[in-house]
Amino acid sequence: MPRDKTENHEKIVEAAFAEFKQYGFEDASMRRIAAACGMSASGLYKHFPSKEEMFSSLVKPALDGLMDLYHEIEGEYFDELATAGKVNVSSSKGELVRAMEYMYDHFDQFELIICKAKGSVYENFRHDIAQLEEKVTLRYMDEIRKSGIKVKKIDRKEFHLLVTACIEALFQPITHGFSRKEALHFAKTLEQFYAPAWENFFGL
Repeated sequence: MPRDKTENHEKIVEAAFAEFKQYGFEDASMRRIAAACGMSASGLYKHFPSKEEMFSSLVKPALDGLMDLYHEIEGEYFDELATAGKVNVSSSKGELVRAMEYMYDHFDQFELIICKAKGSVYENFRHDIAQLEEKVTLRYMDEIRKSGIKVKKIDRKEFHLLVTACIEALFQPITHGFSRKEALHFAKTLEQFYAPAWENFFGL
């Protein structure tokens, strides 16, 4: 990419972050972003064909990284069960802290995803994560049963609400503007709070 085009792209990204942070996706204006960059709207569209694509370009790499981390931790739990027969629902791997650290490493992106995504394809991000966590946890419980360990029968509606509450709690530090230190402390508190609760809920 030529240097002048690269510089323009960097200006656009900076202006887009500022615009989406102030107005949110729904009310953000491509014309204002173009004006902030000293460009015409048509010139801006040569870089990003739509507001949706612009927003996605800002947040998708960070979100993909979070999903990679999620599946890495998921693999650790299933591998431990398969190789050592060890059941673990106690958050001993520090997954909430690891997730919080990652989000705060990419704070600007996750602030947009969590607080400013209304009207975009990322609007239901938290709901989607909760659904994924439900699916993976239930699959893990099935594997535990297959290994001969008894798992208590659960109320699926209650389980849905509890998982949703946990996921929503994880994102609250970003919503409330916690510092990194405060957020990491809160993540540890969440792990300490939920570990015995999940063990009791599943009868493990």
